[in-house]
Amino acid sequence: MAKILVADDELSMREFLEILLKREGHKVACARDGEEALSRFQKESFDLVLSDIKMPKLDGLELLRKIKEHRPNIAVIMITAFASPEDAITAMKAGAYDYLTKPFDFDELLARIEALVRRSHKFAPDSNVLQVADLVLDRELLEVRRGGDTIKLTAKELAILELLMSAPGRVFSRTRILNQVWGYSEDPLTNVVDVYIARLRRKIDTPGREPLLETVRGHGYRLRAAS
Repeated sequence: MAKILVADDELSMREFLEILLKREGHKVACARDGEEALSRFQKESFDLVLSDIKMPKLDGLELLRKIKEHRPNIAVIMITAFASPEDAITAMKAGAYDYLTKPFDFDELLARIEALVRRSHKFAPDSNVLQVADLVLDRELLEVRRGGDTIKLTAKELAILELLMSAPGRVFSRTRILNQVWGYSEDPLTNVVDVYIARLRRKIDTPGREPLLETVRGHGYRLRAAS
């Protein structure tokens, strides 16, 4: 998980993001304006920054520029209630990785955060292998095995499985899976995630094996370790 700095002058937004991000396992520090955010950034190490644009003392765009002077490759997502094409262009030119307009879908934000963290994270050699119960995924070889049997998956099935295996027991909504695997914010085929989950289930939860892939009705899907 990531250590995230949240900069927003709106208390309710800071509290909302802090509670939900911590619930997802992230470490979170909050700042009520750009100056406080910059001070914390200079004293602590963060993996990602979420910043409002309109803030007192130091606005989000100036904060972004100063942050990039210290760490050019740090991932920054700008969040604002006052969206305009000019703001988006300015933010992206200043080095922002992404841009969201309030109100936004939290699952979409989480999917974008995970994509950025996974892109920037350097895996240790032994972390190339994920294992849940007797299900094993070798990221380097792109190979999946269960109980010693090799399972052939398509690229999309493999991407979904890797996402689920990255956090066993955590429920991933359809929106998060769709954004993470396909890069869409809306489902162009209405049920593409459900179709691929069904295919994946048929391959990893074959008859005689304890089921690992669970549907959490009304919420999404998760992978659990066998009891």
